[in-house]
Amino acid sequence: MDFLTLFLIYLCFVLTTVALLCICSGRKEGFLARSANGASQILSFIIPTQLQRVIQRALHRLFHTSCLFVVLHIALQAAVYGEYTWEVFVYCWELQFHLLFLLLPYLLLAGNMGCFILCSRANPGVITKANHASLVKIYEYDGVLFQKGIVCPTCNMEKPARSKHCRFCSTCVHRFDHHCVWVNNCIGAFNAKYFFLYLFTLTAMAATIAVITAAFLIQVVLLSNMMHGSYVDDQGQERAVEILFLIQHLFLTFPRIVFMLGFVILLTLVLGAYCCFSLYLALTNQTSNEWYKSRRYGCSHHLTLQPHDRQVVYKNIYSRGVWMNLKEIFKPPSVLERKKKT
Repeated sequence: MDFLTLFLIYLCFVLTTVALLCICSGRKEGFLARSANGASQILSFIIPTQLQRVIQRALHRLFHTSCLFVVLHIALQAAVYGEYTWEVFVYCWELQFHLLFLLLPYLLLAGNMGCFILCSRANPGVITKANHASLVKIYEYDGVLFQKGIVCPTCNMEKPARSKHCRFCSTCVHRFDHHCVWVNNCIGAFNAKYFFLYLFTLTAMAATIAVITAAFLIQVVLLSNMMHGSYVDDQGQERAVEILFLIQHLFLTFPRIVFMLGFVILLTLVLGAYCCFSLYLALTNQTSNEWYKSRRYGCSHHLTLQPHDRQVVYKNIYSRGVWMNLKEIFKPPSVLERKKKT
C-alpha cells in the first residue's frame, strides 16, 4: 500500500495548498504574501542588485511573456489524450462501450482548441489613443473602485472605468479581468466569452475522460468478479477483498490508466471550482480584478473622513440582472447601445 499512501499524501498536500491560496488571495497582506516579501528582503541583502534585476527580468519573461505555460498546457493535453487513445479507448471499444460516448472527449477537444486559439489571439480590449474616447463612455465610474481622472503613468491616458493596466502586457485593458498565463493573453471585454467557453470545455473534457476511465475500471472489476474473491496477506491469513486492495491491484494492472484517472479527477475538481467562480462573476457582472479589489477595499476605510469613522460598503453598480449580465459577456456593450439607454 506504499503507492496509495504516498498518493493520498500528495493529494492532501495539493488540496491544502490550493485552499491556502484561495483563503489568502483576498487578503491585502496574507501569510503567503508576508512570507514571500520577507524572503525577498533577506535575499536582497545577499544577491547583488544587478543580478536581482536580471533574475526578475528572466522570471518575468519565463512565466508571463513566454509561451512556457502554453507549451505545458499542450503537453499535458497530449499526454492525457495519448493515454486515453492508446489504452482506454481500445479497452472500452473491446468492452462494447457506445462509440459516441467514446468520441465525446475528442469533440470537446476540438471545441476547446478552437476557444483556446480565439482566446489567445483575440484582442482583449487594449485601450489606445484611437479608441480611448469611445471606451471611456461605456461604463460609469463608481467612485469607489474606479475614480474619474486617474491617469495611467505608463500609457499616459485616463483610465476608463473597469479598466486596468496589465504589467505583463504593458497595456491598459478594457473591462480587465486577469492575465492568463495558460493562454498567454489578458482576459478583457472582447475575449471574455472565449475564455469562459475555453474553461467550460476544458472542465468538461477532464470530467468526461474521468467518467469513461472510471466506468472502464468498474466494468473490469465487475467482469472479473473480484469483489467476491479473497487474498492471502503477509501473515498468511485469507482475507476478503477490500477497496484499498482493489485500488492497489488496479494500479499494478493498469498503472498508467489509474495515474491518469487520479490526475483528471483532481483537474476536474480544481477546474470545476474555478468554472463555478467564473460563472458567479458572470452572473453578477464582476471581473476577477473587481472582486479582489472589492474584498480588499471592504476591509479598509475610505481615505476621506467619514462620520463616526464608518466603514464604506462597496455596491456593484454594473449588475443589471442575470440575463443582461450574461448577455454582456457574449456581447460587450458599445457606445451606441449606451446612448440608446440614456
